Amino acid sequence: MLPRLRFAPSPTGYLHVGGARTALFNWLYARRHGGTFILRIEDTDVQRSSWEMVSGILDGLKWLGIDWDEGPEVGGPHAPYFQSERLERYRAAARDLLAKGLAIEDEGAIRFKVPPGKTAFTDSVHGPIEFDNEHIENFVILRSDAHPTYHLSVVVDDIDMQVTHVIRGDDHISNTPKHVLLFQAFGAAPPVFAHVPLIMGPDKKRLSKRHGATSVMEYEKQGYLPEALFNFLALLGWGTGSDDELLSRDELVQRFTLEGISGGNAVFNTEKLDWFNHQYLLRLGDDELIARLRSRLEAAGYWRDALGGADRDWFVKVLGLLKPRAKKLNEFLDQLAPFFVDPDGYDEEGVKKHLSSSGMADHVRALRATYAAAGDFTAPALERDLRALAENRGLKAGALIHATRLALTGRMVSPGLFEMLELIGRDRALARMDRLLAHLAEGA
Repeated sequence: MLPRLRFAPSPTGYLHVGGARTALFNWLYARRHGGTFILRIEDTDVQRSSWEMVSGILDGLKWLGIDWDEGPEVGGPHAPYFQSERLERYRAAARDLLAKGLAIEDEGAIRFKVPPGKTAFTDSVHGPIEFDNEHIENFVILRSDAHPTYHLSVVVDDIDMQVTHVIRGDDHISNTPKHVLLFQAFGAAPPVFAHVPLIMGPDKKRLSKRHGATSVMEYEKQGYLPEALFNFLALLGWGTGSDDELLSRDELVQRFTLEGISGGNAVFNTEKLDWFNHQYLLRLGDDELIARLRSRLEAAGYWRDALGGADRDWFVKVLGLLKPRAKKLNEFLDQLAPFFVDPDGYDEEGVKKHLSSSGMADHVRALRATYAAAGDFTAPALERDLRALAENRGLKAGALIHATRLALTGRMVSPGLFEMLELIGRDRALARMDRLLAHLAEGA
């Protein structure tokens, strides 16, 4: 039988990186072995579940490219299963255990009778695990309001959906003996269990918002690429057995094994994620990068200017200048601003550090005149002219470079100045230098 795996999130919160990593491991195993990946929404907690959270989970999975293979016929092939639509099935299962003497009624609720002895299972990550049943109390499987507990619904679903492998977080290990007992009570063989390490922050504490952890779709808003987050999450707690890190979806599918999952906790390092994202950005072709940036360019009001006819070639050159510096899509937008709009002010620290010395305005004015008369307004020529002027005036070239950068961008940091000058163009560059000179005159 081909493997059947499931991801079963509770819609009491958005899809976060821990859940996404769990879904990804299940998906990779199913794809590696030609099996089935099932999405099941565990929404029996009526008060805390919401459709907004369901939508957030679906959006996060779709953005990452984690697709599922089946769902109820009523909802169509791409609808997930919803536990809230199976309540009668769980109630019947609880009554069946009650009728067989394997459960008892307790103040309106139904509890599973834990038998004496030990409960053991072999975990694909941790190896043999055994629990003494005397430490497991008779646990509720159907509440007094006739709603199932997690333990009952998850086991009934896994039996009905013929799940063969359950890959989930280490925090579920303590639940597993209860589930094994329920599988046995229903006369079903338990699936293969693989409990994966939890994701920790750099301080080795469980990942939380203070570590920057957030919903998957928030990473999309921050400008991360789905393929970069996909690759990064796949390597959180799982190793390829080699030093390879940048792996395509197909390569990850081909290499994924349960044996490669580490028993130790995985550390979520945002700097490492940024590195992955930067590497994937560098791999994008011009058309693909522009397509990925389009919605952000439109929101910023840059889209028409960026791709208006012949300006496309210019815009490709601008992106080529920014690519080595941008780790996220959003960082392109910040760095693009000087190419489209004049600075609306000047960095105060920069003005104090680079423009306050006596005679600096005269040096900038002289450079402005040099650039106005220059026959060649290309990066190499502009750099040559600036350095020659600085030498003639007994000035360090860096002083003029910093001053000119402030004139162009209003900032102390930018991509290469001379490449920026060429791309911004003579007229706009001279106008910005004039604005800076006027600003200095006002403050004199």
